[in-house]
Amino acid sequence: MAIYHPNNPFARYADDAVIHCKTEDEAKKLHEALNLRMNECKLELHPIKTKIVYCKDADRKGHYENIAFDFLGYTFRPRLSKNRWGKHFVNFTPAISNKSKKSIRQKVREWKLQLKADKELLDLSKMFNSAIKGWINYYGKFYKSEMYASLRHINKALIIWARRKYKRLARHKKKAEQFLGRIAKQNPRLFKHWDIGIVPTAE
Repeated sequence: MAIYHPNNPFARYADDAVIHCKTEDEAKKLHEALNLRMNECKLELHPIKTKIVYCKDADRKGHYENIAFDFLGYTFRPRLSKNRWGKHFVNFTPAISNKSKKSIRQKVREWKLQLKADKELLDLSKMFNSAIKGWINYYGKFYKSEMYASLRHINKALIIWARRKYKRLARHKKKAEQFLGRIAKQNPRLFKHWDIGIVPTAE
């Protein structure tokens, strides 16, 4: 790419790549050139993942079939953003993808907190904070609020844990949430997602 297409910046990770073009015509010609090159190497472009995407935003208001794509766990698409003067505008920007959200929820289920009633909250934080911190650090770089629902899933799992651990909370989901909410107020840094404000309701 750097030799034959120096005017087309690209990013690559493993077998995934994103190539930037200025026009649809340029993108189609480059797609054809890549397809020919792959055939020469007895390889082929992925028939579904390989597509031309229009990066629609406040300045690019045209219509096109594809206006979003996934790359490295993010979905890039038009989103409503706010500039430094508080004015909203459409920006083509990344945020955690639905696939990554699902992966986080699945990982939390695999922790099986409901089977860890013998553990204290401090034990759980030591066991899982590194994973939570990793998610926040990676997916929180862009449009952080998009991942909040996935982080709240951790609180739901902790509520189930509390109901299993404490008999007085066994039949009271709301009280279990309030119990955890009070702890979060007293020690907001116990869990990494609590530290950024994703806490159970204390009232």
